[in-house]
Order: sequence, then structure tokens, then C-alpha cells
Amino acid sequence: MPANTTQTLQRAVAILDSFSPNKPDLGVREAARIVGLSSSTTGRLLASLKELGVLDQNPETRAYSLGGKVLAWANVYTNTLDVRNLAMSALVQLHQETQETISLYVMEGDERVCVERLESPQNVRIVARIGRRLPLYAGSAGKVFLAFLSEERRNEILNHTDFTPFTSQTIVNRAQLMDNLEKIKNQGFAVSRGEWTSDASGVAAPIFNSSRDIVAAITISGPSQRFTDEKIEKYSRDILAISGKISRAMGYFGKIG
Repeated sequence: MPANTTQTLQRAVAILDSFSPNKPDLGVREAARIVGLSSSTTGRLLASLKELGVLDQNPETRAYSLGGKVLAWANVYTNTLDVRNLAMSALVQLHQETQETISLYVMEGDERVCVERLESPQNVRIVARIGRRLPLYAGSAGKVFLAFLSEERRNEILNHTDFTPFTSQTIVNRAQLMDNLEKIKNQGFAVSRGEWTSDASGVAAPIFNSSRDIVAAITISGPSQRFTDEKIEKYSRDILAISGKISRAMGYFGKIG
């Protein structure tokens, strides 16, 4: 992408980020001040966004506000998060049974994002911050996504992945990762031990929709010292049962694991 095109996109996104519940309407000068651009440049960008349907303009005040296209995009994003509402009761059940941190992830681009988490009540626990973006090659939830994506999508992601090690346990060899993903696909769940955070372990399983596509992943995570082989065996059964329950609520009736 040409540098000038990238700069224009960055400026347009900066302008869109200027709108907020406290400032739903912005004039050219105010928007220019917020993003640090000249009024002429900001005015041209606002006008272009209006022509594209991204912004609306009040004919009387001449102030701009977010347009209908943004609402359409928001609806698309919200629909992908319906799994969060459908999953909550099951996540609470899993949280009560395990007393460990339970997290729900969805994919955003080539990464996973935590959209819900229930922290362990124990003093030593793993905290998964909501909104945190993480790569797919490290950690149980990320590997679940890679395992159950289409081969084409998986290769597309891995071809653009910089396999940077987070810990000594991070899998940075693509062939080794592919072997691990094949195992995950066969058994229906993933296990990680210290792959993106030292001394932290996790067990994850996929959530599918009626189209048989993976739409989310749930994890049980905690300090590795508590995740013995016996615990992992139990948690794998628990999480498969819960992921199956949520997937059925999403309209999926295939087999998981």
C-alpha cells in the first residue's frame, strides 16, 4: 500500500476516533484540533467520509456525526459477540466447578481478543484482561483457532506470522506447530504450558456456529503448579462438555473431540 494512502487512512481513523459519547458531533475546527491536523486537511477528510456514508452532517450547524454505515459495521461486530451472551451461564458454571480463571476469546483479524473473563477466586491466579489482543500461535485458545480454521485461512495467517518467542516454551517452529494443531483437531481441545506467560497453563476448546465455523474459544487457565496431569485430564472433559453446550446453543450439532 502506498505511503500516502496509509497516511490518509491513519488520519481518517484518527478523525473517527475523535467522536465519543461526550462529543458525538464535531465541527471541522474542533476535529482538526483533536487530531492535530490543519482545518483544510481535516475538512477534506470529513467531506470524503460523509460522501462514503461513514459520517453525517447537520445542514444547520454543519457539524459532523457518525453515520449509518458505522451502525451497520457495529451490528456485524455485535452479531459476532452474540456468543458472549449465549455463553455466560455456561462460563459461570465452568468457573464454579474449576475455581480457575475462565476466558472467552473471539478472532479479530489475525489475532484473538479476550471478550469475557471470570477471574479465579484463589489468591494466585491468571488475569486475562478483556480487550487484550494476542497472537494465535502461542497459548491454548490461539492454537484452538488455528486448528479449526480452514486450511486456506490458517495458511494465510501463518504465512504472515512472525514467530516471536514469548517464553522458552513458545512453539516457534511451524512444522512442530502443525503437528500440535493436528493433535488438537483430533482430540477437540488444546493444552498449553507456559507458552505466552511463564508458569501459566491453560486448556481451551472451540465454539462452533450453525455453519460449522469456529466463532470463539473458551479457556481454563491458572498457575502451572495447579495444572497437574490429572487436573488437565479433568479440565479437558469439563471444557469439552461446556463448549459443546454453547455450540449447540449457537446451532451446531456436530461432534467436538
